[in-house]
Amino acid sequence: MNRKKILILGAVVIYILLSIINRFYLDWLWFVNLDYGSVFTTILFGRLGISSLFFLIFFGFLWLNFRLARSSVINLPNLTLRHYLVINRLGNLLTAKYYNLITMGISALTALLFTSTPGNNWLTVFKYLNRLPFGTADPILSRDAGFYVFELPFYLLLKDYFLMLVTLTAVIMAFLYFAISSSPGLTFNNWWELFEGKKHLSLLVALIFIIKAVDYRLKIYELLFSPRGAAFGAGYTDVNVQIPAFNILIFISLILAVFLLFKSFKPDSRTLPLAILISFAASLVLGAAYPAFIQKFRVEPNELAWEMPYLEHNIAFTRKAYDLDNIEKKIYPVSDLLTFETIEENQGTIQNIRLLDPRPLIKTYNQLQGLRPYYKFNDIDIDRYNLNGTYRQVMLAARELDQRVLPAKTWVNQRLKYTHGYGVTMSPVNEVTRQGLPYFIVRDIPPITETDLVIEQPGIYYGELTDEHVIVNTKTEEFDYSLGDTNAYTQYEGEGGVTINSFFRKVLFAMRFNDYRMLLSNDLTNESRVMFDRNIHQRAVKIAPFLEYDGDPYIVINDGRLFWIQDAYTTTNRYPYSEPYGNLNYIRNSVKVVIDAYHGKVNYYVIDDEDPLVMVYRNIFPELFKSINEMPEGLNKHLRYPEGLFNLQSRVYSLYHMEDVRVFYNKEDAWQIPTEKYEGQRQQVEPYYSILQLPGEKEQEFVLMLPYSPITRDNMIAWLAARSDGDNYGKKVVYLFPKDKTIFGPQQVEGRIDQNAEISSQLSLWDQRGSSVLRGNLLVLPINNSILYVEPVFLQAEQSQLPELIRVIVVHGQRVVMEENLQKALVRLFGEGSELPLVPDDPDSIRTVEELVKEANELINKAKLSLKEGNWAEYGRYQEQLESTLKSLAEKVEVDIGDINGLEELMEEQEGEQNGEAEREG
Repeated sequence: MNRKKILILGAVVIYILLSIINRFYLDWLWFVNLDYGSVFTTILFGRLGISSLFFLIFFGFLWLNFRLARSSVINLPNLTLRHYLVINRLGNLLTAKYYNLITMGISALTALLFTSTPGNNWLTVFKYLNRLPFGTADPILSRDAGFYVFELPFYLLLKDYFLMLVTLTAVIMAFLYFAISSSPGLTFNNWWELFEGKKHLSLLVALIFIIKAVDYRLKIYELLFSPRGAAFGAGYTDVNVQIPAFNILIFISLILAVFLLFKSFKPDSRTLPLAILISFAASLVLGAAYPAFIQKFRVEPNELAWEMPYLEHNIAFTRKAYDLDNIEKKIYPVSDLLTFETIEENQGTIQNIRLLDPRPLIKTYNQLQGLRPYYKFNDIDIDRYNLNGTYRQVMLAARELDQRVLPAKTWVNQRLKYTHGYGVTMSPVNEVTRQGLPYFIVRDIPPITETDLVIEQPGIYYGELTDEHVIVNTKTEEFDYSLGDTNAYTQYEGEGGVTINSFFRKVLFAMRFNDYRMLLSNDLTNESRVMFDRNIHQRAVKIAPFLEYDGDPYIVINDGRLFWIQDAYTTTNRYPYSEPYGNLNYIRNSVKVVIDAYHGKVNYYVIDDEDPLVMVYRNIFPELFKSINEMPEGLNKHLRYPEGLFNLQSRVYSLYHMEDVRVFYNKEDAWQIPTEKYEGQRQQVEPYYSILQLPGEKEQEFVLMLPYSPITRDNMIAWLAARSDGDNYGKKVVYLFPKDKTIFGPQQVEGRIDQNAEISSQLSLWDQRGSSVLRGNLLVLPINNSILYVEPVFLQAEQSQLPELIRVIVVHGQRVVMEENLQKALVRLFGEGSELPLVPDDPDSIRTVEELVKEANELINKAKLSLKEGNWAEYGRYQEQLESTLKSLAEKVEVDIGDINGLEELMEEQEGEQNGEAEREG
């Protein structure tokens, strides 16, 4: 081999070694930076250790059988001289030079190919070694639920592995004996004449039958997950037919194994095929055909009578698995006697009615508070804060930096300069400006706040859109925010990222990101840090891949800093008798994950220490989890019941609120999630957060709620609430409406709104060319044993991305009203009985003269455009808004009409358009 080839081969070997080191070393540094180095090593060495153990077992067993095969051939009795010479020559050749080497290589390669599965199932092994009881035994086999969750998967893993190992070995040995018997010089009529070969294969097949006996035993436990009966779990046929059938198959398998062991001393050509045929026939008849026959012709014709006790098990275990067994049931005696005085007594609820809809609001946030094209609000979060001493429900969103839309996508810009987002925007759920836009109580860059909230560190280096790696603490200053014609810059002072303090690390990072500029750049120093895997969801999954994560992390302001809270779930699909939904049949929201938006630190807080799954994980990773008592109090106050879990539980509860077996089987009282009208289409009502006073409670609280309708009708039959505040966190209450009274459901209320002539005509007028009407979520609000329905109405111009709240529809009893705001709607609905304000002070009252003048000028420009386009509906609306803004100006200070640019011109244009219209009509 010449020198050039040696250099190329050496470079390839070095590259492969660096790639392997890159994968593990940089990830280890990443984990160490987060103080989770032990988590990384536990998973890594767990995978390697388990894979190595199973590799040695596979390799040793297969190679031992190769050795036995050689002995069987070399020591064949009663051979002719010619046979002996050929086999002896072949045997000596393989023994002396090649046989051990070849068979060891085949064994090692085969073991490598088939031992990745156990290594990938490291968590199954770890859960088995750290198993805990659930404290609930199944009613059929009296095994604790922990056996099915932690032990049975491990036993199934072992069974599958050893069955594959022995079966594959038997196939390889049969092929080997066939190959030897076909060698030149051997004239056996067939390979079965190899006496020792038949004996060897009989022993292997006997071992397979023993493993099959274990398999049938494990199948008995798996019947607790049978889908055959009227409900999930072991039914009549499983318990009374299938279990006895499996016991008979266990007996047959063991008898066949003993028979083969006995016959191995005097094997013949018929024994092995006959044993396999008997096993297959018995499995087909007893394991499948006979139970199916009983189910079809005995159970199904009278299913309820046979399945009743097993349905009871399914109901009880499903309710427990989804944490529905502790839902408190209360009667909600609906009354239509809601008065204005009652409204005044429930100011906490009224002042927190969510008028702004998160779906159109995200467009408004991005238009008004994006401020720069590369800033983006990804999602609107709903939370509650004590603002200036008042408990308020708010919407807020993180202003993240989206590198995909940077105007100049240079390497310096993408990696060194534009590294982070900046701050949040917050608005109350029910406050809007006179233009129908959200009123921002936290806004702009740097953050301006009209509350007692303080944001001292607004940098967002870790978020939902931080998908690219960046490098901080370089010679290039990071862009922080814009100051008019100039920019403010910063240097990162946090703890996030992995330091590049050597050329070796630079090489590894350059290879990982396929980024050679990291090797050539003069901007990097020994203090520079590479931030990668910054997306908060990916970050949490990388640390704890065994948890499931909610799809809606939310931003929280606490102690002057920004944090993300991500709900994490422990799940399994191995809980006995529990009905599966998707790929799980047990779930708990046992962990709250908190990610520091600036430092990137990730903390896992255990909120439910009664969940055996999370306690097992805690035993495996003791340094990963913290008690919920260690969570800062300010963050603890912002914990909320997760919408993803509530969605799943509400679906399950729509059927499993029925505890009577006959009612459940016939679905006599089945519920459904009602529908509402959104963007002209029917869709299921989504759960919504609200601040309200639950019946029988003394304080307002933050709850997640959802109404129910009967499965075949649109009226409302109940509503479910999950509580989030203080000691009541996680408690759930279902309020049942009287069955002898019809309570309108969301879709029926939508229909009544559509049938209201006044409302329908007005919405049709607005919904003309150039603009579209968007009706927001219909909120069902329980107040003092009454139901109030509130639906916001938005108007959006085709040329605009700014949906504006223009009306509020309120429904109670038989009355439907629509007004400019919630206060006017309530006054019209119930009559004015007091001067007590129903909503917070008009936000325009605290706006400056300059802001109002600016708004007036903007409204004039919009009105001119509408006038030119002939869109009179939109023009009229802008004119109303302009009049309102001018009144606010007049209340503050005398304003010269000349300050309002274009007002006289607008009036002249309007007069000209109207005269022209009159002439055309004439």
